[in-house]
Amino acid sequence: MIKDGILNINKPEGWTSQDVCAKLKGRLYRKKTGHTGTLDPMATGVLPVCIGKATRVIQYYDRDKKSYHAGMRLGITTDTLDITGEITQEKPFGHVTEDEILRAFSAYRGKVSQIPPKYSALKINGKRAYDLAREGKDVQIKPRKIEIFSNNVTCIDAESGIIEFDVVCSKGTYIRTICDDIGRSLGCGACMSSLVRTGTGYFRIKDAYELSVILEMTDEELEKCIIDPDVTLEKLGIIHINDNRIIAFTNGSSTSARTYKVNQETDFDNFYRVYGNGSFLGTGRIKDGELFPDKILI
Repeated sequence: MIKDGILNINKPEGWTSQDVCAKLKGRLYRKKTGHTGTLDPMATGVLPVCIGKATRVIQYYDRDKKSYHAGMRLGITTDTLDITGEITQEKPFGHVTEDEILRAFSAYRGKVSQIPPKYSALKINGKRAYDLAREGKDVQIKPRKIEIFSNNVTCIDAESGIIEFDVVCSKGTYIRTICDDIGRSLGCGACMSSLVRTGTGYFRIKDAYELSVILEMTDEELEKCIIDPDVTLEKLGIIHINDNRIIAFTNGSSTSARTYKVNQETDFDNFYRVYGNGSFLGTGRIKDGELFPDKILI
C-alpha cells in the first residue's frame, strides 16, 4: 500500500480540485484523500493532496499564506467574475493610465473587506453558492475580512487591456474579486483571465508534479514524491516526549510537563508536532502545562 503523506500536485486546467482527488484515490488504492484548498477549474497550480491519515492535518493549513500569478482583462465584467462567465457589461478602457492601475493595486493591500463571488463553493445555509446562483436564486453573501500581504503588477498590455500581477494573501481570498474590485475602482470593469497558484504554505509550484506524470509512475517512484506530513506543518512547534509516554500519548492520554520537552515554540494556538523515540506520533496541544493529543498519525 502507498504510504500516508502529501502529494504536491500542479492542478491541470479544466479539472476541479475534487476531480484530482478522485483520480488519485483510484491510482493510490486509498479510500481517503483530501485537498488543502479549492482551486477553480480554470486555475492551475499548487494543490496539495493529503493521503490516508495525513488528511487529519488539513486543519493546520488554514493560516498558510497563498501566492498567485493572475491575469485580468479590463473593460469586461461577467457574472462569474472571470473570463469563463457570461458578459454582463463592456466598457472602454483606453483612457485608463498605467499610473492609475498601479495606484489601484497599491491601495488594495492590507486588511480588506471582500465579498466572495456568488459563483463560488462557499456554503450558504448548507448549499453551495454556485448551486443557488445556477438556480436563479438571489444569493446574499456577506463581506468578510481577508488580508493582502503584497501585490505587484508584472505586466500591462494597454492594447488588449490585460494586466498580470502577483499576489500573496490570506486563506479565503478570491482573486476573481480582486480583479472585479480593481476594475470597479478604475471605472471600466474587469474580470479574471488566468490564475496560477504558485504557493501555499510549505508547498511551491517549482516542486509540484504534473498529475499526468504521477499517474504514470510506478508505486516505488510515486512513494518518493510523497511528503511526510510533519515536514509541512511549519507553523506548529516541536515537542519530544519520553519513551515511556509514547503508548499513553497514542492512546489519547495527556502527558505532564516533566515528561516532555519543547524543542521549538509554536505559532499556531499551542499546537505542536509530537515526536517519540525519533518518530512522528501526531499533534498535541498544551493546556495548563499538560500535553493533550489532538491528531494521532501512527
